[in-house]
Amino acid sequence: MNVLSLQDGVAARRTGSAASASAAQRFPGSFGALQKICEDSSELLDSDALNRPLNIMIPKFLQFFKHCSPKIRSHAIACVNQFIIGRAQALMDNIDTFIESLFALAGDEDSEVRKNVCRALVMLLEVRIDRLIPHMHSIIQVGQPLDLTSSPLSTQMRTWLWKPVSSGSLWLSSPSVKRPCLATWFRKCSAAALDVLANVFREELLPHLLPLLKGLLFHPDWVIKESGILVLGAIAEGCMQGMVPYLPELIPHLIQCLCDKKALVRSIACWTLSRYAHWVVSQPPDAHLKPLMTELLKRILDGNKRVQEAACSAFATLEEEACTELVPYLSFILDTLVFAFGKYQHKNLLILYDAIGTLADSVGHHLNQPVSPAEYIQKLMPPLIAKWNELKDEDKDLFPLLECLSSVATALQSGFLPYCEPVYQRCVTLVQKTLAQAMMYSQQPDQYEAPDKDFMIVALDLLSGLAEGLGGHVDTLVARSNIMTLLFQCMQVSGAQLCLLYFITTFTSCCQTVYTLVTALLNTMCAHVVAITIGRLGYVCPQEVAPMLPQFIRPWCTSLRNIRDNEEKDSAFRGICIMIGVNPGGVVQILHGFKEQVGEENWQQFSEQFPPLLKERLAACYGVSQQEEGEWETHPSVYCTALIWGEGEGRFWPLPLMDGPHALCVCP
Repeated sequence: MNVLSLQDGVAARRTGSAASASAAQRFPGSFGALQKICEDSSELLDSDALNRPLNIMIPKFLQFFKHCSPKIRSHAIACVNQFIIGRAQALMDNIDTFIESLFALAGDEDSEVRKNVCRALVMLLEVRIDRLIPHMHSIIQVGQPLDLTSSPLSTQMRTWLWKPVSSGSLWLSSPSVKRPCLATWFRKCSAAALDVLANVFREELLPHLLPLLKGLLFHPDWVIKESGILVLGAIAEGCMQGMVPYLPELIPHLIQCLCDKKALVRSIACWTLSRYAHWVVSQPPDAHLKPLMTELLKRILDGNKRVQEAACSAFATLEEEACTELVPYLSFILDTLVFAFGKYQHKNLLILYDAIGTLADSVGHHLNQPVSPAEYIQKLMPPLIAKWNELKDEDKDLFPLLECLSSVATALQSGFLPYCEPVYQRCVTLVQKTLAQAMMYSQQPDQYEAPDKDFMIVALDLLSGLAEGLGGHVDTLVARSNIMTLLFQCMQVSGAQLCLLYFITTFTSCCQTVYTLVTALLNTMCAHVVAITIGRLGYVCPQEVAPMLPQFIRPWCTSLRNIRDNEEKDSAFRGICIMIGVNPGGVVQILHGFKEQVGEENWQQFSEQFPPLLKERLAACYGVSQQEEGEWETHPSVYCTALIWGEGEGRFWPLPLMDGPHALCVCP
């Protein structure tokens, strides 16, 4: 909407001339376009990149709340509503005027105006309930008349005021009680309470709930049916085992609800089905997985934005559960997701990125092994690269896209080679820009703003995905860039170290230099990340890192002893085992310290479990011997447990670790 349109609209409101009347006819269309811009670019309009135009727009919108045209009033409210959840500063500065204007329009003669007033109140209850508490009586008055009639308008208004589905809140209704709760926050508390009850009482809750639930799920009133679907989703986690006998009947019913004519029913059915995705995947694919996948993909292309959002999120959950079960349907899935690129607007595009990234994580290398060569890659990559080229370096929409590309690059492996160089170079640029801004801010904080470190973090994450997916192919890109220098600087930036875990250990040419830096960070808050990084460095270049074992082995053990077993810990142990094989003397201090700490009697009991090969290695390589012979039945992983538990805890009995080479670390 341009300045001329605004001037025309004001003129039309203030004068009665024929020219102004003509302008007034054009004005609603312009305001409608402006509403779409606010919906798709809410963050950009509140950014410094455009000099924060909201500072001017919000007061103007509030003036149009009093416009003589109901369409203009409705559009004005809808425009302001786009900035409530994000707490735009310009709106917060005018919050009292906004609330007063809403209550002035609560009894407006136009239904669309009243609907947008209700939407605003619902969102304000989420973000500024402190400002609404003094007006609670007025809020009740807004909602009370909606109960006096069962007209379609009343149902729609009641839904908007009391039931924002996107928040996951819950209206506990019954066939005999149709009055809405007093506020969204009350419903959310009810939902939370039901979830807690389900998790505490589990199957004991079902005899009390199922009779009511059946009436809700199959009720002819769509509002009540929708609330029943919400209830079914809310109890999924706590009552799953008790619900299993009913799921063969309920899941098909929920899948049918995905085709309901009411968008709110379709959207909440998506969410509830995602809550039972684990059970769906455990059944034969043709029974429920294939029908559910087919209908969810249709809903991803739904004409309603809220249904699109719910379906995309639900499908991402299904992807996580189904994993490679989706491989036979990859072509169909990719066709739908790629088509959605041309259909989705700003908000839902972010969710679409997540669905594509989750798909790549779930099916892995299968994304690069189609029936016909490059088929999947040719479908998926062009729209992603188009979005990549479209976004500027300062656009925060890069965050989800970078995360998506990281998963895709890891899955495609060598299939990502045609796209790797421009992606790599831009990531390096993002890191370099953020570091430069950080330096300027540290030197002159009064003149420069602190940089958004998320740009650097997501760029490092994508570089990690490239390194993991491309392997040695990325070495040439590294050699032609200053990334290693930048990585050293990133090590000093809080929040960035986590992303270096995967990326930094890929390069064997600079192990010694990298090791010098990461060991200096072992005493920081991310010590376990640094320890895993050192372990991975030892895996790819043990000859360079193993001589430093005495310098880091003790804090290394301390950092990892309480970290749960996972792939990262396993890979670190693989590296430490290889390094111990190269330099056995580097861990002598730990062995003798552990033996002294637990005492002779405990050491004897503990060491009697060692197999003969381990006993020989301990005596020959480390000078640690047993006092008595014993039976050797335990896997040598007990020694690795001693290594991890040997620092200051006074505990020594083995804690099982993951199977793998770390069990052989003293057996070079």
